[in-house]
Amino acid sequence: MNRLTNKQHVIVGLSGGVDSAVTAYLLQQAGHKVEAIFMKNWEGDDTTEYCSAENDYQDAQAVCDQLNIPLQIVNFADEYWQNVFTYFLDEYRQGRTPNPDILCNKEIKFKAFLNYAKQCNADYIATGHYARIAVDSMQLLKGCDISKDQSYFLHRLNTQQLAQSIFPLGELNKTKVRAIAQSLGLKNHAKKDSTGICFIGERKFKSFLKEYLAAQPGKIETLTGEIVGQHDGMMFYTIGQRQGLQIGGLKGKAEQPWYVVSKDLKRNVLIVVQDNQHPALYQSSLIALDLYWINKIPSFPCKTKAKIRYRQADQDCIIEQLAINRYQIRFTEPQRAVTPGQAIVFYQDDICLGGGIIET
Repeated sequence: MNRLTNKQHVIVGLSGGVDSAVTAYLLQQAGHKVEAIFMKNWEGDDTTEYCSAENDYQDAQAVCDQLNIPLQIVNFADEYWQNVFTYFLDEYRQGRTPNPDILCNKEIKFKAFLNYAKQCNADYIATGHYARIAVDSMQLLKGCDISKDQSYFLHRLNTQQLAQSIFPLGELNKTKVRAIAQSLGLKNHAKKDSTGICFIGERKFKSFLKEYLAAQPGKIETLTGEIVGQHDGMMFYTIGQRQGLQIGGLKGKAEQPWYVVSKDLKRNVLIVVQDNQHPALYQSSLIALDLYWINKIPSFPCKTKAKIRYRQADQDCIIEQLAINRYQIRFTEPQRAVTPGQAIVFYQDDICLGGGIIET
């Protein structure tokens, strides 16, 4: 927040959670003109069993009432459907495992929300992300709390979006944030972190996906082609998955868990192995598409670090360009459960350089 002069006009995206609530409080304490919006981006979600948008809105309103901050509900449902959810469905249709939170940040939180804030003549938007921005270079940096760092989900933001955004929690750890909320007596100080799909919530995923895509059950086979079970539809499984395979009690097989190692989409067959450390679960390289660089494009081959999933430790790798939009990433150490559709994000120390989509 050190880039802000006093009395800047900042609009905070309140989710109903503790992080965005403390974000609003910190900005208010720093002397800025703070307003808030609650983004409603999914229709028909107020009567389901999961923690609904209505409950989240009530928590956000309670925070604003206590802090004396005006709150508006803004509906971005059309933008979410067109720019995020259709992509999400198409990826699952192709047997891949997408990460909608990344696209949601790019298209909704830092595009639709940012455009709305500009119309309100705001100077900045603010969110409760655990990340930092280097003001002099407009580089995206990891949050100081490495266990909560969210730069992975923000790697497709551009410098213009970063220049108009503030992450007040970037220097804090989660324990401190909850302590601040508790000291203020905020209603949501102990509210658990959301783990659901961005803006859709913590639903029963299988049932939810069935509402939009037709499942095609098929066989589950070993690497040698032995049939060991039946799957409910390729879209319900991801590489490295153990739960939900319902394979057990097979004659001549050890009583070890089974893991998904690949998908044969042409035959609609799920390929599995036993043993958590099976060599087939590990890959030394991958192909990635659509690489995006926040600041500048490096020269290739490029030696750097990367992670193929959130909260993974940075891994040494080399990026080689194969074609205009096609790259091979080779790792020093083999990586477990490389998953098509997921993001690979590149780092140089604390700097998030950008990332791409894992293809194979």
